[in-house]
Amino acid sequence: MTLSHDLQQSAIDNCAREPIQIPGSIQPQGFLMVIDESTSTVVQVSANVSDWLGLDPQSLIGAVLSDVFVEPDRLLRGLRNLPEEEHNPFHLGDVSFLQGTRAGQPMTMMVHRHDQVLIAEFEQAGDMATAYSNVYPLMRGFISQMNESESIAELCQRSAAEVKRITGFGRVKAYHFDVDGNGLVNAEMADDDYESLLGLSFPASDIPAQARALYLANRIRVIEDANYQPAALIPEHNPLTGAPLDLTYATLRSVSPVHLQYMRNMGTLASMSISIVVRGKLWGLISCHHATPRRVSFQTRTACELLGSVLSLQIESKEAQADNQRMLSLRRQIVQMLAAMADLDSVTGGLRSMPDVLLNFVGATGAAVISGASVDVYGDTPKRDEILRLTDWLSDHQPHEVFRSDNVSRDIPELPALAASVSGVLSTAISELHSNFIIWFRPEQTRVVNWAGKPEKSVGPTGSLNPRNSFALWQETVSGFSLPWDDMDVEAVIELRAAVLGIVLRKAEEMAALADELKKSNKELEAFSYSVSHDLRAPLRHIAGYAELLGDTEGTKLSTRGVRFLENISESARFAGTLVDNLLSFSQMGRSAMRFSDVDMNAMVESIRREMLPDYEGRALEWKVQEHLPVVIADAAFLHLAMRNLLSNAIKYSRTRDPAVIEVGSYEEDGKVVVFVRDNGVGFDMAYASKLFGVFQRLHRMEEFEGTGIGLASVRRIIERHDGTVWGHSQLHHGATFYFALPKRSVNATL
Repeated sequence: MTLSHDLQQSAIDNCAREPIQIPGSIQPQGFLMVIDESTSTVVQVSANVSDWLGLDPQSLIGAVLSDVFVEPDRLLRGLRNLPEEEHNPFHLGDVSFLQGTRAGQPMTMMVHRHDQVLIAEFEQAGDMATAYSNVYPLMRGFISQMNESESIAELCQRSAAEVKRITGFGRVKAYHFDVDGNGLVNAEMADDDYESLLGLSFPASDIPAQARALYLANRIRVIEDANYQPAALIPEHNPLTGAPLDLTYATLRSVSPVHLQYMRNMGTLASMSISIVVRGKLWGLISCHHATPRRVSFQTRTACELLGSVLSLQIESKEAQADNQRMLSLRRQIVQMLAAMADLDSVTGGLRSMPDVLLNFVGATGAAVISGASVDVYGDTPKRDEILRLTDWLSDHQPHEVFRSDNVSRDIPELPALAASVSGVLSTAISELHSNFIIWFRPEQTRVVNWAGKPEKSVGPTGSLNPRNSFALWQETVSGFSLPWDDMDVEAVIELRAAVLGIVLRKAEEMAALADELKKSNKELEAFSYSVSHDLRAPLRHIAGYAELLGDTEGTKLSTRGVRFLENISESARFAGTLVDNLLSFSQMGRSAMRFSDVDMNAMVESIRREMLPDYEGRALEWKVQEHLPVVIADAAFLHLAMRNLLSNAIKYSRTRDPAVIEVGSYEEDGKVVVFVRDNGVGFDMAYASKLFGVFQRLHRMEEFEGTGIGLASVRRIIERHDGTVWGHSQLHHGATFYFALPKRSVNATL
């Protein structure tokens, strides 16, 4: 930042801190008295009472109202009836003074209660009859001509014309403030000798924040002569507060010297501003300019203030109607998307089925739906890598809020490549737990802004801000911005997010209920299988035993065919017995309690090799066991059974190889211990990998390789009970590798 920029910013900040509500003076087109309501005495006056009444200001300080006014009782009744909560000046009527050069002459009196006192303002009395006969019929006509089809711009244009007719100012313009506070002139009526400002923009810095606050508090402000000499208040401070008198609501309040210079630079010596307030915010202004000083009577101001209120209500009504229509359309689109999600039983699937609705929903040119590792894109979007980086940024900064930006390079400087493809981003999370988002994109829209003069201001030698000197057309090309996302976009996205989260929550509840039912069914099935397996063991052993006994005792009497039948009975009975034993063991795995301890995998593998030696003795089999297998926390008996099944499969399915090679190893990944068993056997087709770990699932014929089809199902049951995962990988005729991953844990964590 340059030094000149620092000085300018400092001057702007100082200007924004100027206490314009307590200037300590008033404009001279009237005079002011401050009254202590409890004692009905004058405690403060403006110095120009000497000009208006020919009285010494000090002579009025401390005077009771009965010594100042004609008909004081009527005045006091009026003051007592002053509305309690009314801050704006209340027209109390015409009053007359007992003394001074205007003794007995009527003066218009307006009073408001503020800063612990009554603030009374006086100006030259007008002809009320003339006001009602001229001004108010114009107002009636203005109101009666309003219709629903009239646009806001047309309404502002008719308002400017009506104010010009009422006041006689040389130029009357209406302008609307954008989200940054800049004012765009959208209506104007001007005499031929006034330069047109229609379509030009005024920078936000022309009206500091404290001035905007005053426009909200006091809906009309008049400056009759930009060259006026202010009239100071005497005494300087409000005696009841000991501080400068707050003139926020005073009609005569003096204005900032900077603003007066601004008016003179503009060629304007008289001005009037009427606030347009919509939903409690300053929507815009009707601004009146005149090249020479111009008086505006109380009656005219009142009529213009009424017009401003009617215009404000009309704009609010039209915007509310437009907002309601747009929100109705947005909600229709939300319903369409939710219906698609319900039909397809998937949030991403539903959005995928209607990409046009997703894009048109907020007027985007591109969108992305991120769910886990899935990234679906629609329309014109950044590259996938940039979208994922944006997702990470959103997860770190605003994971559960709606994020909007119409200038990515300004708001997300960490992602410069993103700004190269889009300028606008609107996003919302669709999960409370995961980094799942819907993100909409808008492209850059370079535009030309027509300013009423170059918006920059200069700094004077004292460090104060100088008002702009030129108001001639000055064009600026603005780049890097997209069409902004408005509040309605955000509100609609919030509603969509709530609905989607509701669907996800309901789905989660359904899944939880289904899981409970499944858990209950599994327990019943385990109990049933345990019972059946247990009850079948004895009959099958009897069949095998009697078949063997029959062969021993009567075998010589049987024919060759009978002996073969008897052998088939024995073999089938033994296989059925083994199957029942395995099924019983499988059912017990879900019922038995887990007993965790340190398990040395090297010792376990060596123990299993010794157990299974009869199965591979005499074969050319080469073992490759990693020298330092890990020590894991597990149920030793269950893990032993799982490893035995994996090693048994490796031995069985590699028996056609010479030599057979069986490798056992491990590694760590993502905080888990992964153990694998690899062989160079017949392998399997990965197309059927999903069947590997199911009960009674076999990928090879029984005639080729014996087995019951329960071994791998048991492995999965055991590993999952350890909160682990199991999977396999193979290439047909080129061996297979089976993996299981166990979480790293301590014994204490399992107790």
